[in-house]
Amino acid sequence: MSWYKWQANDLILLIRLQPKASKDEFVAPYGDDSYKIRITAPPIDGKANKQLIQFLAKQFKVPKKSIIIEQGLTGRQKRVRIIDPKIIPKILEIK
Repeated sequence: MSWYKWQANDLILLIRLQPKASKDEFVAPYGDDSYKIRITAPPIDGKANKQLIQFLAKQFKVPKKSIIIEQGLTGRQKRVRIIDPKIIPKILEIK
């Protein structure tokens, strides 16, 4: 799967974000190169990015400062670094 990779202890995720959804959730792989995530926040004034960081921090059991959006701050396609995740949500099936 090309939507994630490990760099030492950090997990890099390639995400396709859907803002203004009915709930925050992992959806499924989106093509071969990203994973779709739905977020309830609108894509206005960085609200969707902030909600994404909060959602990922909770799912991977890390502080919010350990989630870094490296690419795609203003778009739906994002590259996100998760520094030393404590758990991997089963829905992602990351090995």
